[in-house]
Amino acid sequence: MHGDLTFQDMYNNMELLEDEDDDSDWEPVAEPVEMISWFCTNCTMVNLGDIAHCDLCGEHKTSGILKHGFLASSKFPQEDSHIDGKIEANGNVIGFQQSALSSPTAVGFDERMLLHSEIEMKSHPHPERPDRLRAIAASLATAGIFPGRCQAIAAREITREELERVHSVEHIQTVDFTANIFSSYFTPDTYANEHSARAARLAAGLCADLASAIFSGRAKNGFALVRPPGHHAGVKQAMGFCLHNNAAVAALAAQVAGAKRVLIVDWDVHHGNGTQEIFDDNKSVLYVSLHRHEDGKFYPGTGAASEVGSKGAEGYCVNIPWSCGGVGDNDYILAFQHVVLPIATEFAPDFTIISAGFDAARGDPLGHCDVTPVGYAQMTDMLSNISGGKLLVILEGGFVTLTSSVFFQVIFHENSLHYIYCSYNLRSISSSATAVIKVLLGENPSAEVADIAPSRAGLQTVMEVLKIQKDFWPGVGASLTQLQSLWEGFSYDDKAAEKGHKMRRRAEAPVWWKWGRKRLLYHHFITRHLRAKRKREQK
Repeated sequence: MHGDLTFQDMYNNMELLEDEDDDSDWEPVAEPVEMISWFCTNCTMVNLGDIAHCDLCGEHKTSGILKHGFLASSKFPQEDSHIDGKIEANGNVIGFQQSALSSPTAVGFDERMLLHSEIEMKSHPHPERPDRLRAIAASLATAGIFPGRCQAIAAREITREELERVHSVEHIQTVDFTANIFSSYFTPDTYANEHSARAARLAAGLCADLASAIFSGRAKNGFALVRPPGHHAGVKQAMGFCLHNNAAVAALAAQVAGAKRVLIVDWDVHHGNGTQEIFDDNKSVLYVSLHRHEDGKFYPGTGAASEVGSKGAEGYCVNIPWSCGGVGDNDYILAFQHVVLPIATEFAPDFTIISAGFDAARGDPLGHCDVTPVGYAQMTDMLSNISGGKLLVILEGGFVTLTSSVFFQVIFHENSLHYIYCSYNLRSISSSATAVIKVLLGENPSAEVADIAPSRAGLQTVMEVLKIQKDFWPGVGASLTQLQSLWEGFSYDDKAAEKGHKMRRRAEAPVWWKWGRKRLLYHHFITRHLRAKRKREQK
């Protein structure tokens, strides 16, 4: 009867399925069918049934990703202690190039930051969860990088005086007050518990001390493995999972140590609205952000190319707002070559900070972009010579956005829809962070970014940024002319190839649709199975 219905028809008209068969002799079973489900450690997707691997990312349900990081096999359970690569007696993984440096890379980490977690039990794990740090730390330990090849710096809590350089007194007091509350929320998605205020002070303190150590020469460069993240936290508000702005604290700490000009490059897939607000009228800090924007439809909605700074600091805010998802390595490298590096060179910073969110990574279900660990390594390498190599990388986070372009799961329960967040992909985060730290250690990126043209959307965004920024940074005028020629010379084959790529991408059902379809069909077939079984029993 309904043989010509599409899955979308079935999805939107579930009641049609109930009339598929004659129900006159059917009664519901006395006991409901028990649904077996488990959350994937890697991506947190809900999986139904007694299956061993996640239906979204393929991770084994008991994989060792929290023990060995991304080096743990995704196909074997944790008890097998199986990793993708052989470990030598000294703990290093064969295939990872070793490097001896006279001036070491410093890493800031403290386990007390893992105590910051969401207390309220919800239907799905929170995206910004302690496992993010655990997976990265496990990857570094398994590879013999940290502990091993990097020096650790002692953790301390940031002082009130240091925080007041960045945040209002009211904001600091509000965050501190959460230590008296078992569970609280700044926004519906920005949680705190009794340990969160200390975790935020530890994160900010580590970032400040790393900046001071690097600028003074006690360390060559550094990586702040910290949480909660910071780039959404503004002068007066906590939001987007962020409590204190770690990058802003580090920038001002570097200036206290003697830096006159600080460059902050933010490649998190979400715009760092808090960092932009804090330095919006400050000519001593150049803020450059590469993020999805989509005309303000992507969280947090700020970061248009036209936002360039204010009150005499115009041009010291450079936003590169991608108009869509799917941008990858070559789009980011294009932006670095023609926007980030030329402007950074003209600015001539004494110190460089990377706000390193890895949610634009390939495989991350929130960012839905296509940056690989090689791409992150290349971008780090391109910034490593700015500021005489004085470079601090700070782990950021991001925010879950429920838009049509972001993957989410749709689960039916009592005839109502419940939208449940997918989370950061631990394997993508940990492999990308490891690739970045290896560059800090002096290793060359393990491979070159594939030599393919950037996307048309990426090229168009970069040109739009250059048209605005050339009024403040004359040196980018030549880049604009060059890219305009590239735009005009975009071959028919390039356009056709990109059209084919988009068509293939459109042909793939989104995760929420695949999940909804699978759920619907499962219930449909299990219901028919129960009906048939009952009919057989009645005969």
